[in-house]
Order: sequence, then C-alpha cells, then structure tokens
Amino acid sequence: MTKIKVGDTVRIIAGDTNKGTEGKVLKVDHKNGKVLVEGINKVTKHMKPSAKNQTGGIVEKEAPIDISNVMYLHKGNPTRIGFKTVDGKKVRYAKSTGDVID
Repeated sequence: MTKIKVGDTVRIIAGDTNKGTEGKVLKVDHKNGKVLVEGINKVTKHMKPSAKNQTGGIVEKEAPIDISNVMYLHKGNPTRIGFKTVDGKKVRYAKSTGDVID
C-alpha cells in the first residue's frame, strides 16, 4: 500500500527539470510504483490519426514518474506520511506535525 493517493498535492524532490515543482496526483500505479502528476514530466507523443483522434499529430502529455521522487505537501511544506489508528480506523498522518490527513 502506497502512502500517496489520487488528489494529493505533491512536490517533486528529484530530477533536473522538475525538481521543486508542485502538482496534483492524477493517477497512482501501485504495481510499478509510479505516479502521474498534473503538469509535470511532459513528453511529446506522435499520434497516428484514428477514430478517437481524427487529426493525429504531436500531442503533449504527462509521463509517470517514480513514487520515490515525490513528497506529500501538508500546509505547503513537504512531509513524510505515516499510518496510525484513530477510533479503530487506519488513517494517514503528517509526520512533521502529527496532523491527521484523512
């Protein structure tokens, strides 16, 4: 089980081009340990004309990055995430402040 979920705001902590940028998680691939972050790691893809895409051409889209290269943002600051039980429920919490996330 990964600690990053869809909809979380994360900061990129590694890599030359995107380090320090922030974005919202669009998709999490648990099997391969990858995340898709909105507006981060843009790649150009050459698309053939098809039924879905009539014109084809060059399309810009986000590419997945490794989950170890992102860090959860809590109140604007990057923090690690832990799990604890509150009222018999397993919840995520920010390790820097101790606040429950969800």
